[in-house]
Amino acid sequence: MARFVSAADANRQFSTILGEASRGETVIITRRGRPVAQLLPYGRRPADEARDTAWRGLISTLEEGLPLGVARFDRDSLHDR
Repeated sequence: MARFVSAADANRQFSTILGEASRGETVIITRRGRPVAQLLPYGRRPADEARDTAWRGLISTLEEGLPLGVARFDRDSLHDR
């Protein structure tokens, strides 16, 4: 779960926030209540994004179905015997 911190607080507590991020926490930095930046552990996000994108693609494909001859293969077909 991400923690939200104002830009002013992030400036005052930078080393604390940096330590939290290095331990796996995500910190969202806000300005006037709106998110403007995200601090997270180095190297974590690209793998997470790739995984999430792959899952969304798989689910979308299964919802739309794949043409297999005269029938379509979709997620409901997975459970048919």
